[in-house]
Amino acid sequence: MKLGIALPIGRGEEPSGDVVSRDARAAEEAGFDSVWFFDSIGRGRMSLDPLIGVSVAAAASTRLEVGIGILQVPLRNPVELAHRVLSAQMVCEGRLLLGVGAGSTRGDFEALGLDFDGRMRALHEGLATMRRLWDGEEYAGANLSPLSEVRGGPPVLIGSWTSERWISRAAREFDGWIASAAFTGFDSLAAGIKGYRAAGGRRAVVTNISVDLEGDEPLDEASAPFHLRATPEAAAGRLRRLAELGFDDAVVVHRGPGEPDLAAIRGLLDG
Repeated sequence: MKLGIALPIGRGEEPSGDVVSRDARAAEEAGFDSVWFFDSIGRGRMSLDPLIGVSVAAAASTRLEVGIGILQVPLRNPVELAHRVLSAQMVCEGRLLLGVGAGSTRGDFEALGLDFDGRMRALHEGLATMRRLWDGEEYAGANLSPLSEVRGGPPVLIGSWTSERWISRAAREFDGWIASAAFTGFDSLAAGIKGYRAAGGRRAVVTNISVDLEGDEPLDEASAPFHLRATPEAAAGRLRRLAELGFDDAVVVHRGPGEPDLAAIRGLLDG
């Protein structure tokens, strides 16, 4: 299993370009496989646009995959978004993992005057439009004329719940599935990955795994969320069990106080 970490890492600093570049280099030096960015609008704190985030992180590193988990497609015009994604894909030189979803925070939609209740249809229609444009087709008078290295767009992973309907769709229609540990317990993750593999699914990612190696919180496997706020030994054991389920990637979010020990967090995979 590969281990990723969300950026900015979480020292209480503003998400400036310098912080993102520094954190990307630090994550790469510590041996992480990927860095990830989340998507939110107008929630009372400054957040970095994830497509800008992955571009900065890719420019500051050499081998890291750079992921978005997840980009809320219905919040954007699909033609403009398709163009921005292709631009980011080119900057990231083949290392971009595009996690997409419908969004689940009504406030993000209200801030933009968009229909929260119609987000599922908007996701479906928006992705169809983007994929046509990435393949070089014309849509509504627009033709992005993608270069050969980005034609077809980046790998697209769907962020979804662990219900049978969504798991089946993730396996059939996307390059991977992203589950959020912020809303999902270990038992649900186990059931979800079993169904996903049975349906022929490829890459499976768990994001939003809270980590604090100075913590010592119990884990109720039947309830959300799955977390690593525990001693290094306990956290390593939990991560090992996640790998044994068959997940390809785990993405942690540092929630502890002060400066994180990136080497210790990365070392959990070897524990």
